[in-house]
Amino acid sequence: MNVIALNGSPRKNWNTAKLLENALKGAKESGAHTELIHLYSLNFKGCKSCLTCKRTTSKNYGKCCIDDDLKPLFEKIEKADALILGSPIYFRNISGEMMSFMERFLFPKIIYSNPMESIFKGNLKMVTIYTMNVKGELFNQLPLKNHLDGIHHTLKKIFGNNETLHSFFTYQTDNYADMEYTYFDLKDKKEYHEKIFPLDCQRAYQLGQRIAVNK
Repeated sequence: MNVIALNGSPRKNWNTAKLLENALKGAKESGAHTELIHLYSLNFKGCKSCLTCKRTTSKNYGKCCIDDDLKPLFEKIEKADALILGSPIYFRNISGEMMSFMERFLFPKIIYSNPMESIFKGNLKMVTIYTMNVKGELFNQLPLKNHLDGIHHTLKKIFGNNETLHSFFTYQTDNYADMEYTYFDLKDKKEYHEKIFPLDCQRAYQLGQRIAVNK
């Protein structure tokens, strides 16, 4: 069992990374081989809309032809049994780095049939983990939920599966002292983080266990 996690946050040791680490720990302790990759450490850009991946006469039909740091990553993913995508929410969207990765990773696997279909032939378990600054009750009222639901349905369309974990009201920094921050009650935010985030880490660990056990 080979499980890869991609950190779509520029931070390598904060909320998103910690949840991914816990998920991988659960998978590893259940017998899987695991690897954490930080997207912000790679050199790549989003889709160039060359459409080479759509041309049936191309050797790159169904896969991205751009030769950059995503090329060896895509080769690793081809050999993986599970892929965990982790991203913070910035401006009510996934991070720019994760969006660029998704463009390059997902677009080649969809063809312009009617209805549109997936040409992915492998067996890959998909997991998405999101961290965000809002509470769950507000999240359910925002267009963001519809956007993340759209990603969920796209992954299910392509790969046949996707499990999602949301971590709400995350603590953004250890020091808010020199920031204008009256939008949230910081005492409430700290108490929530100290109580709930460890539970989110446990949920991530259990998710990793399920990935490894349910082969």
